[in-house]
Amino acid sequence: MFETVLVPTDFSKYSQKVLECVVGLPGTKKVVLLHVISPVDPLSRVLGPRSKLEEQKKKLGEQAKILESQGFEVCQRVEPVLGGDIFRRIQAVSDEEGVNLVVMAARGKGFVQNMLLGNVAKNTLLYGDKHLLLMRYKMLEEGGAHLEKYCSTIFSKVLYPTDFSDPSNEAINVIKGVKGICEVLLLHVVTTGDSWVHVDAQMKEAAIKLKAIKADFESVGIKASVRVALGNPVEEIIEAAEEENVSLVAMRSHGKGSAKQHIVGSFSYEVSKRGTRPVLVLRAGKRS
Repeated sequence: MFETVLVPTDFSKYSQKVLECVVGLPGTKKVVLLHVISPVDPLSRVLGPRSKLEEQKKKLGEQAKILESQGFEVCQRVEPVLGGDIFRRIQAVSDEEGVNLVVMAARGKGFVQNMLLGNVAKNTLLYGDKHLLLMRYKMLEEGGAHLEKYCSTIFSKVLYPTDFSDPSNEAINVIKGVKGICEVLLLHVVTTGDSWVHVDAQMKEAAIKLKAIKADFESVGIKASVRVALGNPVEEIIEAAEEENVSLVAMRSHGKGSAKQHIVGSFSYEVSKRGTRPVLVLRAGKRS
């Protein structure tokens, strides 16, 4: 499913731990390691562009050896950015290398301390067109002895919120095709209603639809359960993720240029920023 994966790295402890988690991704054969040198990087001004380039190539080579020892084919890219932002370079390299999935930390070197999601990750989430996995476990940020356990079971129990739209249904087909998924929790959040009678009717209708999707998952051997909630979608998603102790939250996003992209992307962004679980953003209409 995710045969070619791009991992942008800034050599921070966060991106290093993400690299360790790539080993647990099912079906991955090739990893593209990318480091982008920004013109505002103070070291590039002190050492000069050529010296900085050679230094970063050496660091990237050390990370590549770790992945190669695990049997991955590794492509190394060190890219200077003369104008624009880092996100656009990530997008360009993703297109050039035929990437199925971008994997990155939600935080990295150089971000303001009280920010929970860096600008590069945010822009990649909101405006990118590749499937995106954002690592957001607290232990990824603070360190911990159980990182390997979480990485190896990242697809074991997946929470998937759905609004029953066509893009949501497309994302379900992607999830069904991912190897290693043992269980899926299907969630629908009712946000409003003309009256309590109307709200109750919406919740009952949602339960019926979720049970149909549940049966679809179980027909391919994936255990599934359903949950209907009333309230704010972001808060309900985060609450369900914690209460059900899921290993991953999968959320769909409309493709680039869609009128609804910003709204849907904002939900994914808020869950990534405020939650503690990894978030997989699935692009509607994107085939892996």
